[in-house]
Amino acid sequence: MIYEFDKLEGLDRYKLMSNTIIPRPIAWIVTKDEVVNVAPFSYFTGLSSNPATILVSIGHKKTGEKKDTLANILKTKKAVVCIVDDSFYKQVENTKEELLHSESEADKFDIKLKKVFDDYPEMIENARVAFFCKFFQTIDIGGKTIPTILEIDKMYVDDKIIIDKENIKLNFDDALARIGASYAKIGDLLV
Repeated sequence: MIYEFDKLEGLDRYKLMSNTIIPRPIAWIVTKDEVVNVAPFSYFTGLSSNPATILVSIGHKKTGEKKDTLANILKTKKAVVCIVDDSFYKQVENTKEELLHSESEADKFDIKLKKVFDDYPEMIENARVAFFCKFFQTIDIGGKTIPTILEIDKMYVDDKIIIDKENIKLNFDDALARIGASYAKIGDLLV
């Protein structure tokens, strides 16, 4: 079957893409303005290693306003992108809920945070990986999402997943990923 995207509704395009571009890692992004914001994004990927950048597509709230994550990034120019294992599944799922800008997902869903650098928001405590990022740029593609490029300044890696420090080899088979509307561990997808 051939799908012509210019003849499909946005939700149908989303379903086709999210069910076939797999697995999609979950970027659990921490930003801070007045309160700490924690939100998951599955339209996320590495973009380049020089400059070291990642790309995340951030939508809008139901009201049409920018999501708090993007508003905070544009205001503070900082974000911490955490990659977590499957033990965080329920909390990641909870943080999909749209809260008021003055409400913190960390407080509401009892998400433990850890301050690592004074000039960055906290990271998720016990996250296996965290990228401490600076805002690089947004890309106007004229749609409902705003592709946002973040430049990696510093990176945390949990010693438990480091197999070989000298050659930088990691084992992160229990990383949480998205396949269509479901979550899975990366390791479960390996043949």
